[in-house]
Amino acid sequence: MLATWFCVGLLPKAPGTWGSLAALPFAWLIASTGNPWLLPLAALLVFLVGTWAAERLERASGDKDPGHVVIDEVAGQWMTLAVVPLDPLLYGIGFVLFRVMDITKPWPASWLDRNVSGGLGVMLDDIAAGAYAGVALYLIAEYLL
Repeated sequence: MLATWFCVGLLPKAPGTWGSLAALPFAWLIASTGNPWLLPLAALLVFLVGTWAAERLERASGDKDPGHVVIDEVAGQWMTLAVVPLDPLLYGIGFVLFRVMDITKPWPASWLDRNVSGGLGVMLDDIAAGAYAGVALYLIAEYLL
């Protein structure tokens, strides 16, 4: 349940996009508490739980980085959004930026994806993508909007 983010990863076509989309309302809810540290802390918690859950699912299925594991997208999406205030436009831009970075996997995300195995490997490339997307989102929010 955790690795698939409550079965969202089992939806047909583009499970990573579904996982990222499913992360948005939770991010909004967490960020709406007004504590600016809560969303990055939640991303860290999801990263830790996701590493464990992805490892277990990988071992059970025998597949390396199964597509239906989307908890990595949740952690990466939350990392992306943690740098901006609650704003529907910024969350929409953050969603697109994270998906682009997760799909294209600029270095070191591509290296992590190829060279780190197990649950940690499943999670790390999305954390790298989330970091890239977060920097881009912050710069857009700060200088373009």
